[in-house]
Amino acid sequence: MPRTKKTIATEEIKKQTAPPVLPTPARNASHSDAGGEEIAEEDISKEIAKSIKENTGKPDRYFEAIGRRKTAVARVRLFTKGDKEFLVNSKSYQQYFQLAQDQETAVSSMKKMKCLDKFRVTAKVKGGGHSAQAEAVRHGTARVLVDFNNNFKKRLRKAGFLTRDPRMRERKKFGLKRARRAPQWAKR
Repeated sequence: MPRTKKTIATEEIKKQTAPPVLPTPARNASHSDAGGEEIAEEDISKEIAKSIKENTGKPDRYFEAIGRRKTAVARVRLFTKGDKEFLVNSKSYQQYFQLAQDQETAVSSMKKMKCLDKFRVTAKVKGGGHSAQAEAVRHGTARVLVDFNNNFKKRLRKAGFLTRDPRMRERKKFGLKRARRAPQWAKR
């Protein structure tokens, strides 16, 4: 097979190795997780700092994941270098999501891992309504955090951030006004 740009790029990607899995943090702090397990903030910070050092070999290195909810799709990128900000469609998440509930939802997976101010996160989201977009961003952020550090998976799974909510809008049926709403009916 002739060596083309595509095959050379594929070979280079195969040569790169995934970041090593870090040991689990010690359970000796005063903070308690939702599942009741004790978590040390210092240990989490050290673990994140160690992962950042290992994963910042190249400039503009980032991790990417896709989150979904209803018809909303969010492509989330986590940068280990740069300004420590959370952008959604090139705006800060506070500007993009007007409701406080949506703002909380969008960054809840980052807050759960106590790393909201440690990374630059950009999300491009389209489709759906504002609440669905916020949940899609949360889903994508949780998945990208697991790509960054696999030790986060257990806690994010327990909180329910890694589970794709399968509920979708039901289709309209003919003979009905909506999916289930029937036209008014008179017996006589």
